[in-house]
Amino acid sequence: MPAPAQRQLEVIRTTDVSPHMKRVTLGGLKATDFPTDQASAYFKFLFPREGHDKPLMRTYTIRHQRDDEIDVDFALHEPAGLASHWAQTVQPGERIDIRGPGPKKMVNFEADWFLLVGDMTSLPAISVNLEQLPDNAQGHVVLEVTDNSDIQPLQHPPGVKLHWVIAPSADPSGQRLVDAVKQLPWLTGTPSVWAACEFNSMRALRQHFRETAEIPKSHFYISSYWKMGVNEDDHKTVKRQDTEQWEQSDGNAAQ
Repeated sequence: MPAPAQRQLEVIRTTDVSPHMKRVTLGGLKATDFPTDQASAYFKFLFPREGHDKPLMRTYTIRHQRDDEIDVDFALHEPAGLASHWAQTVQPGERIDIRGPGPKKMVNFEADWFLLVGDMTSLPAISVNLEQLPDNAQGHVVLEVTDNSDIQPLQHPPGVKLHWVIAPSADPSGQRLVDAVKQLPWLTGTPSVWAACEFNSMRALRQHFRETAEIPKSHFYISSYWKMGVNEDDHKTVKRQDTEQWEQSDGNAAQ
C-alpha cells in the first residue's frame, strides 16, 4: 500500500469556534489537488524538530473540505500540546507540511439506529457523521465538552437526540462518558456504535458494550484519540499494546 502523499499547505485564516476549539483553514496550490470528499478523514501535521531528520507528527480530522480549502478544528487545553499551541499562535500566510489523508471512520449506515459518543477531540468527526445520516435516522449522541459555551449547533436528523456532558476537568477514572451512556434507552434493532475519546474513557465504554450488548464488528467503531498525561507518540504505543491485549482476551472469551 503506497504511503500517504505529503504536501505543503498555507494557513488561510483561523477562527474561534468556541472558547476551547480553534479552527485553522488551510489552502494554497496543493489544496486544489487534495482528494475530494475527505471530510472526517484524518491527516498528519508534520512539525520539524531541530537536530532531527524526522518531524513530529500529530493527527487531526478534516472537519470541512471545499474546492480549495480544508478546515481543521483543534481542541484547546492547558498545558497546550505541540499542535494546539501551533493552532493558537499560527498566522495567515504561514505554511505547514501534512501527510494524508488517511481513511474516513464512518458509522454503518445500514444500522437500525445510531449511538455516537465522544469528547471535543472527536467532535469534528462526529459532526461529519451526523451531517451524513439519513433524515429518518434514530439514535443518540453523547458529547463531552469543557464548558457550556463549547456546545455547538450541530446539523442532525430530528430523531437523533444530542446529550451534552459538561466537564471542566479531565476524568482519570474514565467513567463520566460511560455513566452518561448508561442513562440512555437501548433502542430496538441493530445499532451502529461509534465512539472516540480519551484512552481511559474508551476502555470503560468498550467494556460496557461488551458486557451489555451484542454489536456486530461491522457496526462497531471505538478508538482512543488521546491519553491523559502522554503525548501522541507515547499514546500510540499504549494504544497498540491495549488493542493487542483486548483482541487476545476477546478471542479467549469466544472459545
